[in-house]
Amino acid sequence: MNSLLDALGVTTPVLAAPMAGGATTTALVTAAARAGGLGFVPAGYASARTLAERVAAARAERVPFGVNVFAPNPLPVDRAAFDRYATLVQATADRHHVDLSGQVPVEDDDAFAEKVGLLAEDPVPVVSFTFGIPGRAVVARLRAAGSLVAQTVTGVAEARAAAEAGVDVLVVQAAAAGGHSGTLTPRLPPPDVPVTDLIAMVRHAVGLPLIAAGGLGTPEDVALVMAAGAQAAMVGTVLLRTEESGASAVHQAALADPAGRGTVLTRAFTGRPARALRNRFTDLYGDHAPYGYPALHHLTGPLRKQAAAAGDAGTLHLWAGTGHRRARREGAGQTLTRLAAAL
Repeated sequence: MNSLLDALGVTTPVLAAPMAGGATTTALVTAAARAGGLGFVPAGYASARTLAERVAAARAERVPFGVNVFAPNPLPVDRAAFDRYATLVQATADRHHVDLSGQVPVEDDDAFAEKVGLLAEDPVPVVSFTFGIPGRAVVARLRAAGSLVAQTVTGVAEARAAAEAGVDVLVVQAAAAGGHSGTLTPRLPPPDVPVTDLIAMVRHAVGLPLIAAGGLGTPEDVALVMAAGAQAAMVGTVLLRTEESGASAVHQAALADPAGRGTVLTRAFTGRPARALRNRFTDLYGDHAPYGYPALHHLTGPLRKQAAAAGDAGTLHLWAGTGHRRARREGAGQTLTRLAAAL
């Protein structure tokens, strides 16, 4: 018996990770559920109104699903460093007719309180948090509304802090994961520990159900994390080329490009460590980007949007985990079912 799967109301222990910015679609969330697993509606970068629309769309499919929220964990940018970086990146922005001069750092909290209020009033089966740990009152409010609360952690200290906040489940994310690291201390590199070892460490320290994440791309990967003590596995990058993915055409092509140069953990795009396919932008600016999230995310956002429209893979944030070569062009349900085949 798997108590976590029972609590989630699913039958397959391979879940679809939330991928903010467009990669996760309602169709992807639905496909994950219909394969026996669970998908997550991403609240990141969306207004509370947009989140409400996404929740309504997922609910209309009559499938179980979760919602992932970015919890505030401010990483303020130094204004002089921000200005220097804007000036440096302008050389690339000029190619896409984007003007970065005169930008003022935006230090918002991604409408956190509004989103929590929405989810408390219109509860969903699972609410997960990334980047920061919400206060005990927030966790208690969501649990009282009937939601299971999950927290992304990248190490033992974070796992203990999340348990103290009262969460139900931990998503244990290894450094191999694509996209942003969920680390609570983004000025420090996330520990480069294999996901199986990380699961074993956290399991020894905290008595909560664990979901393993980070670099999982094969049935063998999933079987190993389950053997290490996880009750479920969460995958994202391996779903980016599926039929239900909302990832841009240029992103999907780059994932399959045999000339690719692997991945790199970089803060060049957003001021917070995130794993992406190595490209011209990471080469030029990775060593120069200041820490500062969400300020750098907002600074480079218009440039990245134009790069996507122009098919410029060298300038785009091509989020990808270390298992990106395993991504296939097939239905998301097929991917999730295949990954669970060794269990």
